[in-house]
Amino acid sequence: QLQASGGGLVQAGGSLRLSCAASGLTFSTYGTGWFRQAPGKEREFVASITRSSSTYLADSVKGRFSISRDNAKNTVYLQMSSLGLEDTAVYYCAVRVAYDYKYWGQGTLVTVSS
Repeated sequence: QLQASGGGLVQAGGSLRLSCAASGLTFSTYGTGWFRQAPGKEREFVASITRSSSTYLADSVKGRFSISRDNAKNTVYLQMSSLGLEDTAVYYCAVRVAYDYKYWGQGTLVTVSS
């Protein structure tokens, strides 16, 4: 089970850190990703971290977002900075099993205001 948290209302240019905590699985044995879905849009990939801690970021967030994992806390983070209106979305964390993201959290809403 995945629990995403840390969303909220932030002004443009601000920062937020999202957390994804897991129960029943260990993040360090899986790849983990963050996705987001803005109103009226399809869900899109944001960032991922592999078991070996290699990270990947969507072009739209490179230089502004970062993904990390704390194995001791079994938590994956998405650090977001220089937030813009276009970053408003529900953010989901997910765990990859083989080639599919199989387990999904419930989502946390990020709203960026002008």
